[in-house]
Amino acid sequence: MSQEVNIPCGTDSVTALLDEAENPLAFLILAHGAGAGKDHDFLAGYALAVAEKGISVLRFNFPYMDAGKKFPDRAPVAVNAWKQVREWVGASLSGELPLFAAGKSFGGRMASMAVAEGMDSQALIFLGYPLHAPKKEDKLRDEHLYPLQVPMLFLEGTRDPFANQALMTSVVANLNQASELVWFEGGDHSFKVARSGRTVSEDGAGLAEATAEFVLRHLAKD
Repeated sequence: MSQEVNIPCGTDSVTALLDEAENPLAFLILAHGAGAGKDHDFLAGYALAVAEKGISVLRFNFPYMDAGKKFPDRAPVAVNAWKQVREWVGASLSGELPLFAAGKSFGGRMASMAVAEGMDSQALIFLGYPLHAPKKEDKLRDEHLYPLQVPMLFLEGTRDPFANQALMTSVVANLNQASELVWFEGGDHSFKVARSGRTVSEDGAGLAEATAEFVLRHLAKD
């Protein structure tokens, strides 16, 4: 059963759900995408599957989602929320566990921008990084990624309109040497594969193995 958590954020708070692993080896903070919050079946399936692999997961809402607003917070607000959640988790929840940051689309991009501004994280894990808007491949969201020195894992669907395969491959090849790219054949931006018969929760859970392998690999290097 996921545990409800309220996290101080500015003058207010944001809501979160904690899925604790038994004898955890690491702690993963997870942010949602632009259109659906922490309760979405995709994130729930992913978080529970990752927790079963020995990594505790806290998934949180950005302020706009808790406020019931349709459009995402502007980047400075979302990045600040990431920083405050990370600081609170490190001080109040994760203990001595190594902390990793992950996010679906918008949530992952905001995590990387927070790290670019100094937020501490063992590594970054992207569940469908939005490299560009659909059909706008001339405007890439990549400049802030190149200076980052933390390990990065990009999990991408081969049919994702937000991530042209050739462009994504080129970007990741030019990041630090600890960056990895894993393609999921036939997956769209939500990793849905046509006629797969999988539920949305199962689509999310399908990313847990690659996540856990990456996390454990980078624990071993410490």
